Amino acid sequence: MDQRRNITSEEDEALILDSVREFLKRDVAPFAHDLEARDEYPQEIADKMAELGLFGTTISSEYGGLGLSSVTFAKIMEEISSVWMSVGGIIGAHLVMARAVEHFGSEDMKQEYLPKFATGELRGGIGLTEPDAGTDLQGIRTRADKDGDDYVINGSKMWITNSVKGNILAVLVKTDPKAEPAYRGMSLLMVPREAGYVPSKLEKLGYRGVDTGGIEFSDVRVPQKNLIGGEEGKGLQQILNGLEQGRINVAARGVGLSRVCLEESIAYSQTRKTFGKPICEHQSIQIKLADMATRVEAARLLTERAALAYDEGHRADLEAGMAKLFATEAAMENAAEAMRLHGAYGYSKEFNIERYYRDAPLLAIGEGTNELQRIVIARQLIKKFPV
Repeated sequence: MDQRRNITSEEDEALILDSVREFLKRDVAPFAHDLEARDEYPQEIADKMAELGLFGTTISSEYGGLGLSSVTFAKIMEEISSVWMSVGGIIGAHLVMARAVEHFGSEDMKQEYLPKFATGELRGGIGLTEPDAGTDLQGIRTRADKDGDDYVINGSKMWITNSVKGNILAVLVKTDPKAEPAYRGMSLLMVPREAGYVPSKLEKLGYRGVDTGGIEFSDVRVPQKNLIGGEEGKGLQQILNGLEQGRINVAARGVGLSRVCLEESIAYSQTRKTFGKPICEHQSIQIKLADMATRVEAARLLTERAALAYDEGHRADLEAGMAKLFATEAAMENAAEAMRLHGAYGYSKEFNIERYYRDAPLLAIGEGTNELQRIVIARQLIKKFPV
């Protein structure tokens, strides 16, 4: 049975968003620039997010979470990403992992993990990508072999958010490497840090501060009860279900990033003067601002539509794919336009624009590349409108 969130009331949503904005204004905005420049993990910010309950945003209240709708979650991620996009990644990846446990795990597994996920005592993400398998997840090589009552894991993962500072991962493994088709031999295991996996931090162009790393598994042993769903061969289906929420999350971050590029461009264009007048009075600048604003609004509407479909229990592959595609491309386009509009100042590290410009490409790559989203969208359209 599908387990989706209740629709959050408008009053509750307004209170939650006000709290998030106040937190961002007080605890994130003053520190984001320096932390990002040093590529330093925002430990205090992450701990304060835990105090606010943000690690349990979409986890059911039955297990100690906030139980918020996906629509409200998307608005939270938009607000966070309009201040510092990296911070959103800390809870985004964590909640995809939680989604897999809540939707597919046994009741014992839910009771064991979800309350600790909700408080942030356990913080983690998902181990999917490998050096030779990203978009094509069926090509993973990491194996989990049975040995008595345990699985023994060997292999490596790459580009894992919360790999270094987190303490638990949902890891996609091959439990039957000979299975045909390959997805029938893939399973999803909960692997705590103390089991012995070794993380390493990766250097990135943008999306700095948040830890993204590689993971090495060398005879890492976990009990069979850590198999999500209790049945082998279901891992790919389980994680793809969670990635619907993940793509809504990334789309919302694209909305936030494209929005702040617009907002700072509007403000700058009214103070910067050329040829005796503010540049906002030049038609070429007005055209840029109009296009930027239109992209923001369209991206937000697509994201809200996808989140609503998800909340209502529908398959949201089509809606989430469209939202992720459009919103992340909007972020890239608005970041580029904001840099052009700011001129040399946009290229300077004194302003935030260059950070937005570096952050935006990650959104077009993560949670399935935008090239993949186009394929997903096309296949869903063909399925939806057969001849």
